[in-house]
Amino acid sequence: MVTQFEQTMALRTGKLPPELLRQLIRHSGAKDRRVLLGPKVGEDAAVVRLGDQTLVLKTDPVTYASDMIGWYAVNVNANDIATRGAEPAWFQAVVLLPEGSDEALVEDIFKQISAAAKALGVAVTGGHTEVTPGIDRPIVVGDMHGVLNGSRPVLTSGARAGDAIVLTKGAGIEGTALIAREKRRELLKAFDRRLVDRASKYLFDPGLSVVPEAKLALSYGVTAMHDPTEGGVSMGVSELAEASGRSVRLDLDAVIVRHETELICKKYGIDPLGLLGSGALLATFAPKNADAYVRSLARKGIDAVIVGNMIPGRGRSVAVSKGASRPLSSSERDEVLKVLG
Repeated sequence: MVTQFEQTMALRTGKLPPELLRQLIRHSGAKDRRVLLGPKVGEDAAVVRLGDQTLVLKTDPVTYASDMIGWYAVNVNANDIATRGAEPAWFQAVVLLPEGSDEALVEDIFKQISAAAKALGVAVTGGHTEVTPGIDRPIVVGDMHGVLNGSRPVLTSGARAGDAIVLTKGAGIEGTALIAREKRRELLKAFDRRLVDRASKYLFDPGLSVVPEAKLALSYGVTAMHDPTEGGVSMGVSELAEASGRSVRLDLDAVIVRHETELICKKYGIDPLGLLGSGALLATFAPKNADAYVRSLARKGIDAVIVGNMIPGRGRSVAVSKGASRPLSSSERDEVLKVLG
């Protein structure tokens, strides 16, 4: 007899398929009226009411990187707190180390976590560290909590039909830095050292944090915010559509793809819009507010563009380039895995 387990398909690396995730998140433990938003596909963080304050909670791992992993972990978790309209406040991490690791490695990770947290005004409140069999690189699982600014959280599901979609900084920022750092020797055979150095420094310039632009968005009537991570900008706008019950029209020609990202993606034959996207913020606004927000960011030296708009109905998302449109495609399997996988 074939068991139910034997009938299931093997999972690929990357995020779980949305259909499977929707089934799994029904297993959500005990009911608690203080949980205002629990697990939901496309939403970045949970929201919990505690007395007269509202907390925002997020857990996210860093599994692809081996260099600057502590810096990644703090920033990617802080981003998801900020996209809820909250202030990142407390961070904990589970640090899993491969066998053979030395004290210098773990101390370096702790220093990275501390420096990134200090830069954001976040306290490190604890965690867990161990040497773990069966892994070949460090893994850091971050857990960030924050306090809501104002009375209502910003939800990914808040995007409305007609809203303009703003993208800050550009596509594939995290992925560009990751590839440049992990494949440095290989890239130096194809590119000038200065270009590889610039790509490596994407961690800091333009940077992984979207906390400043997420805070500013609150002053411009933002309706939804989302931090594109695995699957990049394409997956991020698809998740906006999924969470809001609407569709998107994405102008591919408007998306910012930085020079270093473009060249590195071309070398490996990967799509920058499907590349790890931390460092960019997707945010939706009424059109006039979107224009004002983009101008305000420009005054602060932060690149931003309107890359499309929300449209009514589910399952109608399209990507437009040079006047031609096609159904918008995205994948939970990130493009970086074609390089590092």
